Formats: sequence, C-alpha cells, structure tokens
Amino acid sequence: MKKLMLFAASTIFATSLFAQSANALFNRGVSKYYNTDYKGAIEDYTKSIEKNPKLAKTYLSRGIAKYYMQDYEAAIEDQLQAINLNSKYADAYFNIADCKYNLQDYDGAIEYYTKALELNPKDAMALVSRGLTKQYVKDYTGAVEDFTQTIKLKPRLADAYIYRGVAKTYLELYDDALNDFSKSMKIHPLSDAYYYRGIVWDARNDTKASLRDYNRAIEINPKHYRALHNRALLKMASSDNKNAIVDLSKAIALNPHYGDAYYNRGVAKLGANLAVEACEDFNKAIELGQPKAKGAVTKNCR
Repeated sequence: MKKLMLFAASTIFATSLFAQSANALFNRGVSKYYNTDYKGAIEDYTKSIEKNPKLAKTYLSRGIAKYYMQDYEAAIEDQLQAINLNSKYADAYFNIADCKYNLQDYDGAIEYYTKALELNPKDAMALVSRGLTKQYVKDYTGAVEDFTQTIKLKPRLADAYIYRGVAKTYLELYDDALNDFSKSMKIHPLSDAYYYRGIVWDARNDTKASLRDYNRAIEINPKHYRALHNRALLKMASSDNKNAIVDLSKAIALNPHYGDAYYNRGVAKLGANLAVEACEDFNKAIELGQPKAKGAVTKNCR
C-alpha cells in the first residue's frame, strides 16, 4: 500500500469555516496516521467526511488507514468512494488492488493494478505489484513482461531484475535468469539475488556454484532461512548430515513454521543415526502440513 504524497500537510486555505474544519480534521488524521495511530486517524477522517463529504483524498486516506488495520473490505469501499468523486484517481485503483491481493482475490488485484496503470503507465510500483501477482497465479510470461517494463522505467532497480529472473527460472529460461540475477548484483548485492541464482545453479547441477551463492546470500543476510535450508540440502547430498542439521536448526529458529525444514532435518537426523529425534521432526512437519512427512513417519517411526 502506497504512502501517498497526499499525506503531506495541506497548504490549501479553505474559504469557509466549514471547509477549514474539515481540512483541520483531515490534517489531524494525517498526523495520527504517521504516528501509526490508525484507529485515531480513521476517527478524524470520518469526522472530516461528515464536515465535507466531497473530498476524494479523505476517503482514500481513510481507506489506507483501514488497510493497515487489515479491514480490507472496508478499505475497498472507501477507495471506491474516492473513485466516485474522482474517476482519474490512479492511486485509489492501486490501493484496491493491494486490498484484493490480501483478500486472495488475485484476478481482481490484477484487474485493478491494470486500471491504475491505464491512468499512470509509468507507475513502476504498480507494474512490480502486478508482475508479482501474475507470478503468484503462474502467469510467468506476463510477469516477465511487467518486470521488463519496470526495468525500462527504472533500469537501476535491482529488485526488478531479481523478480524477472525468478519468473524466467519458472519458465526454465536458466541462462536468461542467471543474467538477470548477475545484473541485479552489479547494481546492489542483495541476498535474494544470490539465493535465487543458487537455485538456478542447482537446477543445472552445478553444486559448487550453487553452494557458493548460498554462502554469499547467508553472509549478506544471516537470517535468510531459505538459503540456510537450501544449503543444508546440498550438504545432505554430500552426506554431511551433521552440518546440514546445524543449518536446518538455524532455519527453524528463524521460522518455526517452516515445515520443509523440519522434514529435511528429520531426514538428516536419520542419516546421522538419530532416529528418535528424526521422528520428532517428522511429526512436527506433519503438524505444519508438510506432505512427505506422513510417509516418513510410516516408514521410519513406530
């Protein structure tokens, strides 16, 4: 959800006491919003609307505060009211898309990101958001198109190369994906670029390059639990179960809901002759919905 420029304190002087009161309430709501008092901001925006129901920015602002309260349906209603007052309000369409994404209405999100882009084709954030949503619904070709357009607008945006590289990885365009991750690194050495490049190297059976990139991802971000998990898998493949368990334990400490990490730590513990502890991990993986864990319990645990 964008923190819009409209939140800067208004310098417009109203011509009536009625309008001044609505504007003062709006500005007070803005101040509360920036202090993360979203409930208080909503109250002031509502009072402002009661004074002057014709200000589109007040509905939009109240909708954003509701978004941060995770009241997505109500937030959409406010954004739609802003659009009713100003049909060219591109940010309102963007905000509706964000709400729909959080409601898991991905087709609806794409629809509204598209409407926002029709009004503002150079909105890089809307392009990235639409691309990520397309990727989520497995429209990887469409995602590549959106990220490519983003890069044309912002060629120094390192994340856009990472996102495009991920979409290309799903399309098994490995050479192109490697190129995108490497371009991202030249702009800024982000841990995700190394992590995802490590995945591509692994897909191409280049274990040394994959391990090197996972190591680098973890050096940049020691809390990158997915990189720790994937590095552990490489260690398990070389029968280094002891150090794999260390990596998986770190990943679990960072994300206690990581079912794959519990499952794979169980596999590593079996390899290290720690059968009882392995079964504990398999059972925890079952609780977290890991699909292979039940079979592991049936095969290895009493």
